[in-house]
Amino acid sequence: MLVLNERVIASAGNRRELWQDPTAHAELIVLREAAKRMESWRLDGATLYVTLEPCVMCMGGIILSRIPRLVYGARDPKAGAVGSIYNLAVDERFNHNVDVTQGVRGKECGEILTTFFRQLRHKKKADKLLKISE
Repeated sequence: MLVLNERVIASAGNRRELWQDPTAHAELIVLREAAKRMESWRLDGATLYVTLEPCVMCMGGIILSRIPRLVYGARDPKAGAVGSIYNLAVDERFNHNVDVTQGVRGKECGEILTTFFRQLRHKKKADKLLKISE
């Protein structure tokens, strides 16, 4: 969810599986929608709230859109680019840095994600069994 002046500008969930698009992460969808609504690629003054620590691709979008603040819940030790593997938010080689607040409701965010991925695995398994039985 992207917030500007205490107003939600855009929100989205991950659509990678639904759209079969490797770039359909929630962050990028939110950035596209917010830029369209604001009629500007610069999202100055906004705060992005996400459940999971953004990956390299998403951090690239966050940095390029000039978002000054990111708040996330759960760390991502496999793909996180805000401290877990990389820390692109404070890399001085970029012309923009991002102020990050991490771990906000981290345990709850982790549980939401664990449940989501467990359900996704069960659905894929059930769909595969259904396809085999046809």
